[in-house]
Amino acid sequence: MAKLIYSVITSLDGYVADEDGDFDWAVPDEEVHAFVNDLERPIGTYLYGRRMYETMVYWETAHTLAGRPQVEHDFAVIWQTADKVVYSKTLATVSSARTRIERDFDPETIRQLKASAGADITVGGPDLAAQAIRAGLVDEWQLFLTPILVGGGTQAIPDNVRLNLELLDERRFANGVVYLRHRSALS
Repeated sequence: MAKLIYSVITSLDGYVADEDGDFDWAVPDEEVHAFVNDLERPIGTYLYGRRMYETMVYWETAHTLAGRPQVEHDFAVIWQTADKVVYSKTLATVSSARTRIERDFDPETIRQLKASAGADITVGGPDLAAQAIRAGLVDEWQLFLTPILVGGGTQAIPDNVRLNLELLDERRFANGVVYLRHRSALS
């Protein structure tokens, strides 16, 4: 069975974007980006909310931009190779290959996808991830804690969720980012 993974870059105080919606502080350096690439390489499907998809669709053409680091080119290829499902009630069309729109998030459909998928799945975007978390669908958590406090904004993890987690891996990067990988444990 495929795992559903929530992988997120967050401030130390738990936000993916600050109160102004900015997340430029979360852009990974080459060391972190190469590590992320290795984590993403085996992913078969990305589940996105509309806003996260609109941010990530950059990778559909990023490989064509001159002067970009090799690590970004590598991620573009990884991203393009995976299937993408965008959950949106308003998005009319998509602008990337291997992408489809779903209007509603249905936990049972995700359970079936996990049971039938040949590769792991990630959920991206805090709103969509919150739905998956509340439905008990997230099997693994990959948190990249950035050494910054932003004081408020968009939370990486929703309120009123209590889960026991088992630490599987950790890593500290030269830029101060800390990676923590946990598995959802039975309470």
